[in-house]
Amino acid sequence: MILYLHGFRSSPQSFKARLLAARMAELGRADEWRCPMLPVSPLEAVAVAQAQVAGVAADEVTVIGSSLGGYFATYLAEKHGWRALLLNPAVLPQRDLSAYLGEQPLWHGGGSIVVEPHHLSELQTLGVASITRPERYYLIAATGDEVLDYREMLAHYPGVETKLITGSDHAISEFADYVDDVLAMCGIAAAGRT
Repeated sequence: MILYLHGFRSSPQSFKARLLAARMAELGRADEWRCPMLPVSPLEAVAVAQAQVAGVAADEVTVIGSSLGGYFATYLAEKHGWRALLLNPAVLPQRDLSAYLGEQPLWHGGGSIVVEPHHLSELQTLGVASITRPERYYLIAATGDEVLDYREMLAHYPGVETKLITGSDHAISEFADYVDDVLAMCGIAAAGRT
């Protein structure tokens, strides 16, 4: 089972989520894909994520987290023993998102969210000071990320198998090149692809 957690102001309509969902469908494994719309409250977001895979054995879950979703994925991996694949993950979102208090537009489909000070406190509650089992993690970090500092990612995930992309950007615009690699890290072989 793959649980994909999108980033701040994003949605299941992000291009990375859509690419992965389409590839899972091509492989006949759409029933093993979960990608919920996460609420603005970090505690509620984690509850929604957990509910998506309720009843699935921990060793059968891989959580993929992009940006803020990577922060949530780290918390959930530590709590439940899941594998985690992180895409330009946020390391200190309570610091980074303090500049985004108030109403913020969503990237997909219109609408907005309201970020309140208590959301920053919730983020702090979910913080993982240091990961306990690096072998459960895989990190993809881009040196050209214009939103988050890849060096903080590397420092926060010592000993983790890492794909460091030289250049690129926060969205990992060339993510289509990595879809099958990401799924392989989740234990899903891309049969028939060359």
